[in-house]
Parts: sequence; structure tokens; C-alpha cells
Amino acid sequence: MIHHLAEPGAWAVTTPQRAYEAASLATEGFIHLSTPAQLSATFGRFYAGRTDLVLLDVDDTHSALVDLLRWEEIPSGEVFPHMYGPLPVEAVTRVRPHWRPHIDDA
Repeated sequence: MIHHLAEPGAWAVTTPQRAYEAASLATEGFIHLSTPAQLSATFGRFYAGRTDLVLLDVDDTHSALVDLLRWEEIPSGEVFPHMYGPLPVEAVTRVRPHWRPHIDDA
């Protein structure tokens, strides 16, 4: 299981016929995702204080992701999952609106 912190407006226009596209897909060529262990730190670095984000739980073993998902090392040496294309809705297993990490997660 991997996760994506989505802007509510971007997720709101997603349908089973229209895959999810984060703004980073257009600007960077991929959608940023995090492992469960990376999620709280990702929130803290990029979204601290936000209360409107939507957390997408993504099945990283789903067949629709085979050609799209890559695990890549960033300059710090940490390896993150990146989605090189729109995220197929059928790979999203749960949607959690207004997600924030628990205090114990940070």
C-alpha cells in the first residue's frame, strides 16, 4: 500500500472514467506518492497546517500500475514511489477526506 496526498479540487473531478491527475504530473512528469512510513514526514514538509487534503490509499500491486509506478531515489537517498501517468481510479482502495497525521505519526 502506498499513499498520495491530493488537493481536494483535483480529486473532486476524478471519476471511474477519468483517472486522477495531480498538478505535478503536468509540471514534473509524475505524481508523488509515499509509503506508510514516509506519509507523516511528507505531510509535515509540504502540507503542514492543511486540513483540506484528501488521502488516497493506493494498491501498489494493482495491475493498472505495472507500467506507471517507479521507485526512485531522491537526493537524500530515500526511495519514493512515483506515478508516471494519471492514477487509475481502480487502484485507489480508500479515500479519506480532511486527512491529517495523528500526533503519534509525526
